[in-house]
Amino acid sequence: MLNLLAGRRFQACDGSTRRDFLKIGTLGAGALGLPGLLAARSQAAAAGQSVKDTSVVWLWLGGGPTHIETFDPKLSAPSEYRSITGEVATNLPGVTFGGTFPKMAKQADKLAVVRSFAHGNSGHGGGTHWVMTGYDDRNADNGGVPSRPGLGAIVSRVRGANHPQSGMPTYVRLGGIYGDGPSFLGTASAPFDPGGQAQQNMRLELTQNRLGNRRRLLKGLDKLKREADSNKLMEGLDEFEKQAFNLVLNRAPEAFDLTKEDPRLVDQYGQGLGQQMLQARRLCEAGCGFVTLQYGGWDMHGNIKAALEQTSPALDHSVATFIEDCHQRGLSEKILLVISGEFGRTPRINGGAGRDHWAPLSTLALAGGGLKMGQVVGESAPKLDVPQSTPITPQDLMATVFNVLGIDERIQFVNQAGRPVYMIEDGKPITELV
Repeated sequence: MLNLLAGRRFQACDGSTRRDFLKIGTLGAGALGLPGLLAARSQAAAAGQSVKDTSVVWLWLGGGPTHIETFDPKLSAPSEYRSITGEVATNLPGVTFGGTFPKMAKQADKLAVVRSFAHGNSGHGGGTHWVMTGYDDRNADNGGVPSRPGLGAIVSRVRGANHPQSGMPTYVRLGGIYGDGPSFLGTASAPFDPGGQAQQNMRLELTQNRLGNRRRLLKGLDKLKREADSNKLMEGLDEFEKQAFNLVLNRAPEAFDLTKEDPRLVDQYGQGLGQQMLQARRLCEAGCGFVTLQYGGWDMHGNIKAALEQTSPALDHSVATFIEDCHQRGLSEKILLVISGEFGRTPRINGGAGRDHWAPLSTLALAGGGLKMGQVVGESAPKLDVPQSTPITPQDLMATVFNVLGIDERIQFVNQAGRPVYMIEDGKPITELV
């Protein structure tokens, strides 16, 4: 039997129970397995439209990264507000980043930093839901099920489960984020999670000849059923079966396997977050449309300077390496990197030398995706508490991502009440970027 993530079950944050993966090798007459999932997802995608062959890597800084010590140090502010890690000059004239991000500063011409990103929910769950879905949900802070689909799930619904050539899943979760699930779009649009046994199960243990025999056997077992199918409901299964086998026979498994990468580049990215960033780039090259990564530890209520000195280096190195790697490979037009968290931090340093939750101004940076890079978008107020310029909202960010992916900003899907709803109601692509 050829297993794809078979066995372990878990309860997803959207309330659905899914298997880690599915089975291709159980070839009984009634077995559908992964082809059945592909069929279901293809039907779900029928309401969507064709899109560009572009991708998004969403790097989530869980806990709420400080907007001040990352991309808006503002040393002109009073001492109790300005960056306590100082600043570092970037390769853009007059633009500085927080003092613990020297490598990213050297790539600033390939970044766009938004200094006016804001929303109104300073709770971890609620803020995450708002940024990931474009909508506020106060129940999120009390453990409620997300009420709107995450961006990646929307991409999966529009594009379908897998890339038609490589078999690569459209939406891959390398790091789970609250609000990244499908909500009312259904489990057909849920992310593919390669954790645990998944990568081992993607390794083909049968010879291709034996696998070919099994494919022929499946066709033989289906013959009578197909002949008796007066409504021709089975006609589409050949394509879904093909996609299922493509998932293991084509590029998809190799994209997850870093041993297929140049060892020198693997070393250059480094361990931990670096390896995840490299894997994300490989997945996008193989046809993945949306990848989520989680790098936590940003809920810095106390001694923020020491916390940043510990947490920043891996982010600084990994992002800078990813941006340069994509640039050298000619992927800057194809892959958009989004760096965000659920909110920013309070502009005034608290009694514990840290910063608390603060949604009125948040961290946001983007790289690539064919957008206009090398700029700062928006401006914060003198005390870094609110936008001085027109606020950029989560729905504006969604609209910008839709623009990169070629998704209609006015796209609608039917919600749990049976009503068609817009995925974006009032957001517009960030003018300076598109």
